[in-house]
Amino acid sequence: MTVPAPPIRVLIADDQEMVRTGFRFFLDAQPDITVVAEAVDGEEAVALARRERPDVCLLDIRMPKLDGLAATRLLAGPDVADPLRVVVVTTFDLDEYVYGALRGGACGFLLKDSGPTLLAEAVRAAAAGDSLVSPSVTVRLLRHLTDTTAAAPEPAPPAPALREPLTDREAGVVRLVALGRTNAEIAAELYVSLSTVKTHLSSVQLKLAARNRVEIAAWAWQHGQVRPGP
Repeated sequence: MTVPAPPIRVLIADDQEMVRTGFRFFLDAQPDITVVAEAVDGEEAVALARRERPDVCLLDIRMPKLDGLAATRLLAGPDVADPLRVVVVTTFDLDEYVYGALRGGACGFLLKDSGPTLLAEAVRAAAAGDSLVSPSVTVRLLRHLTDTTAAAPEPAPPAPALREPLTDREAGVVRLVALGRTNAEIAAELYVSLSTVKTHLSSVQLKLAARNRVEIAAWAWQHGQVRPGP
C-alpha cells in the first residue's frame, strides 16, 4: 500500500489579520497543505521559520520591524546555508521591489487577490522546487518591474548573465517560461516530452546561473526575449 506524502507545511507572514485568516482558511482546506505558523511582522516570521522549518514561507512585502525583502534574504538568500522556500505576496500596484526579493532568494510570488486556487498552486510549486509562473501574475508583474526598475529609488540587481549561447530550442523554452507556461504546456506547444522540457530548463539554468524559472523569466524580459501583447 502506498503511504501518502506528508502535507506541505506552510508559514504565513502578514501584518493584516484578515489576510492571514483568509490564507489559512484556504490552505488548511487543501488535503495536501497545512499551516503550521503565522507571523505578524518580519522579525517574527524569520524566528518562526528558523524554528519550525516549514516547507514554504508566504511573506508579505510590507511588514513592520522587518520587511519581506529583508526577511527573504535572511531565510533564502545566496549566503544562507540551508535556505527555505519563500513565496513573496504582493499588491501589484504598490510593491516595486519584488524582483529584488526574487534575486534575494524567493522562488515565486503571487498577488494578494489571486484567489485560493492560485494560492494553493504557488505553495505546491514552491514545495516541489519550482516557481508559480502564470500569465495572470508573472507576465504582468515582470513587465511592470522591467518598466519601473530604472525609476525605483533602489534599482534591483541585474538579471543573471548568459554564460554561453542558448540553443534555438532552449530559447523557445525560455520565451514560453516568460509567458507563464507550465512545463506541461511547454511540452504540448513544442511537441516534446515533459522530460525534454525539464532537460532544457536545467541547461538554461546552468547557462544563466539562475536558481529557478522566475529568474529565467526575468532574464527573458530584461533582454527582450519576449514581447507579448497587452
